[in-house]
Amino acid sequence: MNEQPLPRIIQGGMGVAVSSWPLAKSVAMAGQLGVVSGTALDVVLVRRLQNGDLDGSLRRALDEFPFPEMSARILERYYVPRGKPKEAPYDSLSLLTHKIDQARQELIAVASFAEVCLAKEGHEGLIGINFLEKIQLPLLPALFGAMLAGVDVVLMGAGIPISIPGILDGLAAGEQVELPLHVSGLGQGEKISMVFDPEAFTQNRVPWLRRPVFLPIVSSATLATMLIRKANGRIDGFIVEGPTAGGHNAPPRGAPLYNEFGEPIYGDRDQVDLAAMRATSLPFWLAGSYGTPERLRFALDQGAAGVQVGTAFAFCKESGLREDLREQVVQAAKLDACHVHTDPLASPAGFPFKVLSIPGTMSEKEQLAERLKVCDLGFLRQGYRASDGTIGWRCPAEPVASFVRKEGTVEETVGRKCLCNGLIANVGMGQVRKNGELELPLVTCGDDVSMLASYLPNRQAVSYSAHDVIQFLLSAIEPEDAIVPSLMSTTES
Repeated sequence: MNEQPLPRIIQGGMGVAVSSWPLAKSVAMAGQLGVVSGTALDVVLVRRLQNGDLDGSLRRALDEFPFPEMSARILERYYVPRGKPKEAPYDSLSLLTHKIDQARQELIAVASFAEVCLAKEGHEGLIGINFLEKIQLPLLPALFGAMLAGVDVVLMGAGIPISIPGILDGLAAGEQVELPLHVSGLGQGEKISMVFDPEAFTQNRVPWLRRPVFLPIVSSATLATMLIRKANGRIDGFIVEGPTAGGHNAPPRGAPLYNEFGEPIYGDRDQVDLAAMRATSLPFWLAGSYGTPERLRFALDQGAAGVQVGTAFAFCKESGLREDLREQVVQAAKLDACHVHTDPLASPAGFPFKVLSIPGTMSEKEQLAERLKVCDLGFLRQGYRASDGTIGWRCPAEPVASFVRKEGTVEETVGRKCLCNGLIANVGMGQVRKNGELELPLVTCGDDVSMLASYLPNRQAVSYSAHDVIQFLLSAIEPEDAIVPSLMSTTES
């Protein structure tokens, strides 16, 4: 990446496979930074293969994996020619713990490789991958797989990714890396870690890898400066995300306050100190309701390198979101009839989470109440030291009795939603339950969802493309302002 200009626009890494490879590829081919979501990619790969990989793209990517015996094992195990019957459930994967065997590491690495490989295919543009810091268990093999595919940028939010720069350095050098896990109830000085050894994983066949640029997603200049000071390696820049952005938001600073709808109230303390961001001397992009030409112009005037935009891309034609959901939301936006609720309880991760109200989805209270609770994906499970000394994993959105049996409390389960199953249902791969019912989707987006009609090429249109979004955003800046200095000074080792 250090030979290419910085993008003015970074496409957000949204949901589970909403920011899939076709979207990221389209954005990159338009000269901006396309980003794939790194969340639950092993499940996504397995379900796409069970759906028959009808266009052959996944098998093409797996053919490119540098360790063909690994991808061959995955194809043999999961690929269903012509696809499984629609009414048949998907094969389930075992829930991850802090002890992942070689076969599961291979699946995670291959899935991450395939997504990045397809996004990078056929052009010279930039591709990034977005991870949630809260989802730690699959992270190390996923990073390795993405780097095998030549990913240009790693973005990470929903936490404080203090260990990631050094991990990227270690993986690039083919060295064993370690990620300390968030586990409650540990004794003072006690540490539980994930360890990944590229040499052991590849049987001493580690190829040369390029270290990608690392852009943490932060909510304040204070966090940015802390990461620069305390991270175990190089920070290359920041995404500065405000509370109107979709998905997970940072909680408000100070004592929690809520409005009449139960949403957290953000105040002056939550405003980002842009002068302090400029003082870091690192490039930064502003995010959270920056999906207009005027907001891009504002960001540039404030010294930002550009903006990150999610919601606009989430509902474009190349998005992985189900077509019926995209069309429903675009039509609602044309009528100014979209409602976004910042739910402080929905996410098991503990962060406020934005939910778009759509009939027939998990956002509807009556639908949620009828859902049979089941935790069979478990990406947001949290580690804890049990009273018998063992390490366990639990999620406050799992069945209440199960969570309490794992030494949690009933209070912690109130209002929690199964994001894992809801988000993968958004992209048409929801699980089929024993009673024949499908898991409901759970759509998230930013507060500026009402802006979607602005991206339509004309008033009669019912859809728009990623290129339409980019053209619209760049319409207020001069052509010379679309060229940005490269990251050469910050990414050279």
